Order: sequence, then structure tokens, then C-alpha cells
Amino acid sequence: MELITLSPLDLLLASGLIVLLGVLTTLMGLGVTRSLLVSSLRMVVQLLLVGLVLEALFAASAPLWIILMALVMGLMAGREVMARQKRRLRGWWGFGIGAAAMMLPAFSITLLAVTSIVRVEPWYEPQYAIPLLGMILGNTMNGIGIGLNQLLDGAWQRRGQIEARLMLGHGHAAAIQPLRMDAIRTGLIPVINMLTAAGVVSLPGMMTGQILSGTAPVEAVKYQIMIMFLIAAGTGLGTVMAVWLGSRRLFDERERLRLDRLR
Repeated sequence: MELITLSPLDLLLASGLIVLLGVLTTLMGLGVTRSLLVSSLRMVVQLLLVGLVLEALFAASAPLWIILMALVMGLMAGREVMARQKRRLRGWWGFGIGAAAMMLPAFSITLLAVTSIVRVEPWYEPQYAIPLLGMILGNTMNGIGIGLNQLLDGAWQRRGQIEARLMLGHGHAAAIQPLRMDAIRTGLIPVINMLTAAGVVSLPGMMTGQILSGTAPVEAVKYQIMIMFLIAAGTGLGTVMAVWLGSRRLFDERERLRLDRLR
């Protein structure tokens, strides 16, 4: 069965549901209608632009452009990680830690996937590399954002407990260890829920898209299992790295808690 194409009218009909939701939130006085509509419009513009860019990338299929696209995706995701934090590290640290902890595992795992698991020829084939990286980055971004927010806000709220441990002679790592573990666990909750619910509560997006495009369901399932393993690994490694780097930044070289580094 060939893929059924959607017309602008079809998309307009789907957007009517968002308008209906906006009317409902306005009547309830929730104060989120503007954010809902602006976010929806932003999503449409971003996806249309990405579609045009991907068409150009697929046509060119040049490694330099693929790498440039990957860097832009990683930097934008790093900005989103910083924006989601209630409290953040001052200066470039807030952006740098999140971006580095996300890009390193996401890029490494994507490279492993296209070279050793899917074995794409050439390895930079945009049809595989960009969607895989996007899915891994998106989920890793969520885990890191949640983990860092839990860590930094928790350090502010529980500064008395941390300083008490320091005065009792604990090193900085031991003083913040309970909070660090809580932050990592919290960052991993979404990906654990995703793994638990897959196939029972929800049909994951990649699998659904492949089935709609005519791929055999069993083959789509195999790809989905692969991508979920990659997402879980990227999210876990990224969250651990971000929380560890963030917690280390909260202390100076004399192992004093430095909450003035937050804003």
C-alpha cells in the first residue's frame, strides 16, 4: 500500500483541534492559551524549515553538510536544556555542561548505530544519520534537562544539609551524593517509562511512521527496538555526565559549596 499524502486542508483540519483546545483553556482561565498557540505555530514553522533543509541534504548527501546539521541540532538542544532549568549555572557553564553531556553520547551512539548496527553505506547517509541523531538528541535532552534541574534546584533547597555534611568532614562528592543520585534517578524516569509502556500502552513514533509508509510490521518493530536501546543508553550516559559535571561545578577547589555560581 502506498503512503497516503496529506494536503494543506488535511493539516488545517488537524490544527482545528489545537484551536479547540485553546478555546477550552481560555474558558477555564488556565493562562496557557497563548503559549499553546505560539508553540504550535513555532512547531509548524520549524518542521517545514527542517523538511526543506532535509530535502537539500538528501540531494547533496555530503558529509560536511551532515556534520554541520548535526552540530546545529546539538547546539539548539543545548540551549533548550539550559532554558528548562529553574536555576542554572552562571555564564557559559549552564549551556556548556548540558550541550557537552548531550552531544558526546548522542553523536557517539549515532555513529556506532550507522557504522556497526545498521551498517549504512556511506555512514553519513542522511536518511539514516539525521533521524537517528534527532531521536537520540530529543530524548537525551529531556533526561539531562530534568536531571540538571533536580540537581541545581535541590542544591539550593538543601544547601543546609550539604554544608552540614561538609562541616562534619565529608568531601564534596560525599556531601552531594544523595542529591546527585536523586537527580540521576529523576532524569531516567521518562526513558524507563518509555521502555515500559512501548507496545502495551503506546506505539512508538518511529515504528508507527514506518508502518504507515508500508514497512512490514516485524521489520518496523526491529528498528524500534534498536532505537529505543540507543535512546535509553544516550539518555542514561548523558544524564550521568551532566549531573556529575554540574555537581562538581557547585564546589570550588577548596570543596566549599558555591551557590553564587547559580542564577
